[in-house]
Amino acid sequence: MGVQLVCFAHAGAGVTAFRRWRELSGGALEPRPWLLPGRDGRRREPRVTGRAALLDDLRAFLDDPPTGPYVLYGHSLGGMIAYTLTRALHEAGAPLPGLLAVGACPPPHAPLGLPRAADAPDGELVRFLDSFGAAPPGAVPGDLWHRKVLPVLRDDLRLAADLRAAALTPSAAGPLPVPVLAVAGAEDVLATPDDLAGWSGWTTGRFVRRTVPGGHFFVRDRELPRLIGRAGRVLLRGDRQTAGR
Repeated sequence: MGVQLVCFAHAGAGVTAFRRWRELSGGALEPRPWLLPGRDGRRREPRVTGRAALLDDLRAFLDDPPTGPYVLYGHSLGGMIAYTLTRALHEAGAPLPGLLAVGACPPPHAPLGLPRAADAPDGELVRFLDSFGAAPPGAVPGDLWHRKVLPVLRDDLRLAADLRAAALTPSAAGPLPVPVLAVAGAEDVLATPDDLAGWSGWTTGRFVRRTVPGGHFFVRDRELPRLIGRAGRVLLRGDRQTAGR
């Protein structure tokens, strides 16, 4: 059995990007995607747009985190969610993940391409999204994507902004003591490999940066689950060796 992987998707998404991760990781991972309110099977629930509401939604996890080794992974917005959850666990004295992995997510202190993107006019926001492949080709005002997806993206961008701002307030528990793996897409213009290097200052644990092929949405490709899977195998081996002493 693989290592437990609790994972969070990018803005506007459900959890389908992780559907084949167990297979693609060669069985090294047991994905447990966390579906946020306001989409797919939770589409009738109010979307969360701030840190407090997010932690309320994650309360079941905070109150009862896994007892064995586990990994948190978040992609883009999901990276900030995974960081926020890890920080909340640390502050509560709860069991921490053996690895925090973030992909396509600049660290909280890094500037973003469009400040206050969530409040930008539709045209400006769509141009920003299109610059890194987040808007579908041919989207026009009033179509299904504008009516159904763009409002979710706006609220997710509000959540991302709030999480990034909250992260800049130092934690009473100090920096995270967990290893951090930061993964960048080689062609990503929103979160470059150099941007991802900035996560090194957000942990006192080991920091590793990796670059994989692709743009911002490399979460859909094969290389990332393989990479996280290899890290998961290392984590499980270390846990077994510790248990055998």
